[in-house]
Amino acid sequence: MKIARLIMLGVAVAAGASAFLLLEPEPAPAPVPEAEPVREAAPAAPPKPAVAMDEVLVATADLLVSRIIAEGDLVWQAWPVEAIRSSMIRRTNAGDVLAEVRGAYVRMPFSAGDPVRLEKLILPGRASGFLAATLPAGMRAMAIPIDSQGTTSAGGFILPNDRVDILRTSREDAQTSESSAVQTVLANIRVLAIGQNAQERSGERTLTGATATLEVTPEQGEVLMLAQRSGQLSLLLRSFAENNAASGAPAKAQPLEHAISIVRFGVQQGTK
Repeated sequence: MKIARLIMLGVAVAAGASAFLLLEPEPAPAPVPEAEPVREAAPAAPPKPAVAMDEVLVATADLLVSRIIAEGDLVWQAWPVEAIRSSMIRRTNAGDVLAEVRGAYVRMPFSAGDPVRLEKLILPGRASGFLAATLPAGMRAMAIPIDSQGTTSAGGFILPNDRVDILRTSREDAQTSESSAVQTVLANIRVLAIGQNAQERSGERTLTGATATLEVTPEQGEVLMLAQRSGQLSLLLRSFAENNAASGAPAKAQPLEHAISIVRFGVQQGTK
């Protein structure tokens, strides 16, 4: 009896285990990775065309006005052909241009790396001198004496290319100082040079010399010659805000007989 019960109990346990195994869910199948879309290969970029190059003449340092071109001031530098202007000097058709420009005057300033243009130079043998070559047509250069200490030239602070008024101081009687005359002879005149200096030197804010060279018309030169024979000339420095240097119009001479003020003992007596 007991053996039969044990057999039945074993059969029941086996049946329950089988039912439990049948009820357990099967593991989900692993997801299948999606196939990546086939990408078409990008077309290869066409090779960039080679940039055509040539060499042009450039300045190796800052070249100021009136400087004489010397060995080492100019050098050949690679330059794209498309960017080369007709005024530049190309090595392919320049010949021995370095020998040609050596000894030339700088007419207009260059910065380091600037291409050289022949119109900015005064070639040797092409002009009688630097100053004559820089004068505009119809203008003249005239030198007048000044005090090298600066007493007649704004303390020596007048530099080339400044604009000045020219005053004449004279006395009616050479024996006494009772009567004096002050006259503005010319106004808004450009200074070409002080002494032998036609350009402000680097680091030097004042120039000294015994003469000031001025740019005048032939008529202004006649007035200036007469004025310096009849009195002492002084230069008055003009403000940039007042001169008309941008217009390029020369100042007109003022007749001597209409611009002389007579002063006696500090009181103006009249005008001649």
